[in-house]
Amino acid sequence: MSEKYNPSNLSVDQILRLIEMQEIAIPEIQRPFVWKPKQVRDLIDSLYIGYPTGYIIISQSPNMKLKDGTMSEGKKIMIDGQQRVTALMTSILGHEVINSDFQKKTIKISFNPMAKDDDEKFKVQDNAIL
Repeated sequence: MSEKYNPSNLSVDQILRLIEMQEIAIPEIQRPFVWKPKQVRDLIDSLYIGYPTGYIIISQSPNMKLKDGTMSEGKKIMIDGQQRVTALMTSILGHEVINSDFQKKTIKISFNPMAKDDDEKFKVQDNAIL
């Protein structure tokens, strides 16, 4: 019996690059971005600490309608992990996201590289942090 999937280890940079190059697309069936800024902060913190953050499932689909209204035409499709990847795209690459209220926004996460061990924390950027 042959395997129906092929696990691979990609870095955050590799995943974001594949999405930027439009080799991986998000299908229309995926929900809008619903994460709160503190959830984005927590994801970045988990990656920094080295905690597991779950799998991203990508499928090769012959043709499927995408979020932007176009058809996938053989692109790889993100089946699971959209919220995590979108969180990384807004916080690392500065892309705007459309939230559940259909508003465009960018979530900025701050980090003080000069902080001592116990103060080494990621924070949602606000006026106090700036």
